[in-house]
Formats: sequence, C-alpha cells, structure tokens
Amino acid sequence: MNKGEMKPGAIAPAGSMHDLFTGSWRTYVPVTDLDKCTHCMMCWVMCPDSSILVEDSRKVGTDLDHCKGCGICAAVCPVKAIEMKLESDMSPDERKG
Repeated sequence: MNKGEMKPGAIAPAGSMHDLFTGSWRTYVPVTDLDKCTHCMMCWVMCPDSSILVEDSRKVGTDLDHCKGCGICAAVCPVKAIEMKLESDMSPDERKG
C-alpha cells in the first residue's frame, strides 16, 4: 500500500508504514549508553515506531530512519541509559542512536 492510497480515517495494515522514513523530520536523537543499559527492553515495548534494534534479546541501537525522537524510550528507561540529544548539535558519528 502506498502512502496516497489510504482514505482518511482508514486503519493501516500491520507493517504498512515500514516504507515511510519518519526519522527525517526528527529534532532529538536517542543516544543509548549500552554499558549502562540492562536490556530490560522497556524501550522496545514502548517505542511507537518499532525503532529499537535488537539482536539476541539485547538492545543494539536505534533505527534512525524511523525514530521520530519522541523520547518515550528515554522516559521509560529504568536506569536512565538513554539520553535525548539535539540532532543539530551532534556529529554524524554520534547520530548512531
């Protein structure tokens, strides 16, 4: 399904938004201190964009093509391992999520 094919008020099928790269208008970037992260996966559960990258049941990063920078992941992190930073203040290497 393409973006323009949906009627107003329609419910999109699961997975249909994967091709929409919503991260392009983000202002803040979540930066995770993986040494501090306990991999409780609360950020994964609560992320409205399914942007938390996981391998072997452990958080490995953030999908910045889809992350809108809402900060929910940082708000629910019990050990405060995720910090929201202004994307404009970061170097390209720091924008890894």
